[in-house]
Amino acid sequence: MNKTFLTTKIVPITAIILCILLYLFGYFHIIIAALLLIIASAIEYKKDIFKSLGFQRKRLKLKDLFIIAPLFSISLFLVYIYVLVPSVAYLTEQPINFSVFEPYKGNLSACFSLLILIWISAAFGEEIIFRGYLMRQFTKFFGANRVSMVVNILLFGIVFGFIHSYQGITGQIISGLIGMLYAVIFHIRKNDLWFNIAAHGFFDTVAVLFIFNGWG
Repeated sequence: MNKTFLTTKIVPITAIILCILLYLFGYFHIIIAALLLIIASAIEYKKDIFKSLGFQRKRLKLKDLFIIAPLFSISLFLVYIYVLVPSVAYLTEQPINFSVFEPYKGNLSACFSLLILIWISAAFGEEIIFRGYLMRQFTKFFGANRVSMVVNILLFGIVFGFIHSYQGITGQIISGLIGMLYAVIFHIRKNDLWFNIAAHGFFDTVAVLFIFNGWG
């Protein structure tokens, strides 16, 4: 078997199948899946592993990460909590399920631990998986034309929403829409994973602030 075919085709397909199997058998975890896909990237791209995922040194700008990303995230969260949640809940006739976050209300130490977990698993983990790996692999296999990119964004947005099933159908739909938005941003910013991680992390940070205070 051609070595190039093995590393560029068989390795990524195998890694993705393993992630699917882990999910189906109940052993799926974002951090584990992210590590698995990082290993797959290391096998395929070797020393360019981080560049292949979108960790571009030239894109690492403090203004983008600590000013633009937080402002964008705050604005997006306000749209999320005051527009998307009530609108989608009205259409589905089912409220979003935030019950998993009930123990964190007013619990400062728990919220601090949650923030650390969120930045590792959601900000870094989910962005590496969905934008850094899956989106870029899809582009590698099916090209970067307009139709392919639309399918790319829609497909992984739907999957992104699906893994948020603990929030009920309303939460899945909204998470899917936000996942698509993050995908569009990743595409527009020419695969800048740093910005996506910052935007995702600050969005969830604002969410934890709301949870702690019982707002929304």
